This record gives sequence, structure tokens and C-alpha cells, in this order.
Amino acid sequence: MNRIIHKVAAYITCNDQLLVFRHVDYPEAGIQVPAGTVGEGESFDQAVLREAYEETGLPDLRIESYLGRCVYDMRPITGQDVDIHRHYYHLSIPGPIESKRWQHWEMIPSEGETEPILFELYWVDYPEEIPELSGELGDMLDKLIIDF
Repeated sequence: MNRIIHKVAAYITCNDQLLVFRHVDYPEAGIQVPAGTVGEGESFDQAVLREAYEETGLPDLRIESYLGRCVYDMRPITGQDVDIHRHYYHLSIPGPIESKRWQHWEMIPSEGETEPILFELYWVDYPEEIPELSGELGDMLDKLIIDF
């Protein structure tokens, strides 16, 4: 039986805009949304709010809905007997948007990183401008419903 690692991912919206980002120093990582590993003793709700804040610097995020879970078998990719259970959330921030594009340092990186990571974050129109998201992070976009 594979070991299970729980992760969270956040689709953050403001009106009809979705927040995405890229790694400034690692463009090969692709376009992403805030995501990360659930800490020990942390609920999924707590984890998604923490990860979203750490990776964006945005205060006052609120959970709109839990969108669901996708399971990823990592054996074909890493050779490890691990299943990633990624829990997707819709988060929102009250408008209006102060800046369409900005940079933010993630000061508490995870998964082997020791140095802060610089992200370039930007808003895109949903659903017209959604870029292809790396690492299967777009798997629950079809569940995202924005009321504005």
C-alpha cells in the first residue's frame, strides 16, 4: 500500500479574476496556483489558508468552497510508493484588486528548499485567460464557480 501525503491547492479569485504565479528564477516550473503540503496536526482548511498567504502575501483570504480531491500515484513519476491526495479549494479576496501584477518572496519554502523563493503573481480573466497550469494544478478548474 502506498504512503499518502495530503496537499492543498487554492484557486484564489477576486470578482472574475483568478490568481496565478510563476517562479521568477525557475520558469521551467510553469504557471501555478498556491499549493503545498498539509502540516502535521493541521486541518485542510488551515493548510490552504496558510499556503495561500505564504505564497501570495495576501491578507484576508476566505474559503468560499471545498472543490474536491484528486489522487495522484507518484510511482510512475518518482518511483516512490506514494499517493498524493490534493485537496482543492476556492478562496476569495475582497476587491477591488490593488495591483494586477506583483512579486512576493515565499519566506518559508518547503520540500527541500532552504532559500526564499521569488514569485511573480498576476490576475487573469476567468475562464477566458486561464493559462495551462503545471503539475496538474488545473484539474479542478471545471468545479470553480464564481459569483460576482
